[in-house]
Amino acid sequence: MSLLLSCQSLAKSHGSRQLFKDVSFGIFRGDKIGLIGPNGAGKSTLLKILVGIENSDKGTVSYKKSVRIGYVPQTSSYTSQSVEEVVFNAISGQMNLPDYERHTQVAILLSKLGFSDPQQEAQTLSGGWKKRLDLAKELINSPDILLLDEPTNHLDLEGILWLENFLQTENIAFIITSHDRYILQNVTHKMMELNSIYPQGTYTVEGSYLEFIEKKTEFIEQQLQSEQALSQKVRNEIDWLRRSPKARTTKSTARIQSANKLIQDLDNIKTRNKQSTSKIDFESTDRQTNRLVSIKNAAKSLGGRELFSGLDITLSPGMCLGIVGPNGCGKSTLLKMIAKEIQPDIGTIKYADGIRIVYFDQYRQQLPPDATLRSALAPEGDTVIYRGSHIHVNSWAKRFLFTLDRMDLPVKQLSGGERARIQIARLMLQPADLLLLDEPTNDLDIATLETLEESLLEFPGAIVLITHDRALLDRLATSVIGLGLPGEIPILADYRQWEAYVEQKKRAVPQTTIAKNERIEKNPSSDSKKKLSYKEMKELEQMEVKITTIEGKIATLHASMQKHTESNDLTELQLTCKQLESAQHELELSFQRWQELDSKNH
Repeated sequence: MSLLLSCQSLAKSHGSRQLFKDVSFGIFRGDKIGLIGPNGAGKSTLLKILVGIENSDKGTVSYKKSVRIGYVPQTSSYTSQSVEEVVFNAISGQMNLPDYERHTQVAILLSKLGFSDPQQEAQTLSGGWKKRLDLAKELINSPDILLLDEPTNHLDLEGILWLENFLQTENIAFIITSHDRYILQNVTHKMMELNSIYPQGTYTVEGSYLEFIEKKTEFIEQQLQSEQALSQKVRNEIDWLRRSPKARTTKSTARIQSANKLIQDLDNIKTRNKQSTSKIDFESTDRQTNRLVSIKNAAKSLGGRELFSGLDITLSPGMCLGIVGPNGCGKSTLLKMIAKEIQPDIGTIKYADGIRIVYFDQYRQQLPPDATLRSALAPEGDTVIYRGSHIHVNSWAKRFLFTLDRMDLPVKQLSGGERARIQIARLMLQPADLLLLDEPTNDLDIATLETLEESLLEFPGAIVLITHDRALLDRLATSVIGLGLPGEIPILADYRQWEAYVEQKKRAVPQTTIAKNERIEKNPSSDSKKKLSYKEMKELEQMEVKITTIEGKIATLHASMQKHTESNDLTELQLTCKQLESAQHELELSFQRWQELDSKNH
């Protein structure tokens, strides 16, 4: 494997705070690297150094000649430009290609990434599709290395599965920073942690995320054993020093110097072995009520679009209800409804008397942006009251890994992970019967996420959880409801069942149409005849065949595009691209028409 990039002894500080030092590693062709570390370790900064956005304080980054690096940041913003224009304008000036060939390459790439309407305004895309557009902007320049900074943040589960499949199948070297343990396990072949607990500042393991965890555990155990052995050796040397030998020979002087070095080594290893994690423990009211919330036949629409209807849920102590579904299907709306922030359009929600609800908002809107960290943690003064005890704000801040030098910084200047920890700290002060958590893991490092997970497992009240973290769902959820699909809202045992349910729904669309048509033929009613004309009934019966035919045509066109790409036949490639765009548009219209007829028929 050829070396694409090499880092030697990189160091970086922000003000007086050192992020990392002496970081050295290389990226080889085909490397699929997961980069992890605690919040504030400098993961995002390291990626920016690699791509040249920031400079290191010390050290060097060497690149293979003509190596191309793509970088997908955590957040991005778009204007009214079309998707096609955004990608076209991202083409590097070093690619000396005529415009028609550039347009062809853009069309091929957008089709590969699943964009059905290249003329759609980029700013109107959902979070998941904006992330695909972020990727398209980089992939159009055929990068040798792709740097991805927390790409799963604010993606729905469907978007994460797409990204996971893309990274598994794409032949490109990449580094991905992520707190999503499943995606790290499924797509990476090498893990690297940026953390001051390691003598060199980083720890790298060839293998999967689980193999990394095993190796890391062994390393920490060995480091603790080394500390114990070194402590005994230092005690022996201190005993010798206390005896104060009178004759300071060359030999005794050397032993004194050696003892001093041992003491310094012990201090260093003790510092590394102090792994700080947030101390998270939500306070329950210990209510004994069997039923906390009862939702009956609830429905909600926004902007004329129905989000859900016929929803029945009962929340009881000890249960954790996971809510899943694509972005925009109403998950956060349902949580706000349970939190009493909005009302259902129809249906009822009944609460146990005096119920205490704690609500975690994924956008941190409950945090005052201009307030200091100190006042955000303790709005009423210099102390907080936790489980009946008064705790000074500095001690409370330390529990969540905040240092004193950051206490007077405004909230708006803090990182996403720091703002998440503030919100958790504030919510822990409120005794709760019911926790409503909307994407609580966004921006958290893995260590804090696992601490949060353990705390939630021990919480005796009820939890309603929205998260894209499949590991968290699998560990916590006692049941899962899925929004965003036609038909009744399913209540399932776990996330795996939801995945199977979605696949079943996808496969069942044409068969469902047949079944409905068969029922119509066998049991014609005067109502159905009033709803659909004879011509419309015939059209509905033919929709499955029509959709299947168009899908076959699209598959053929995709194969043709691949063939023309390999033969470099640009004329035929452009023609095929136009035919594919037309076929995809026809398929979209056919599905819309099928839904229109099916809805009218029922």
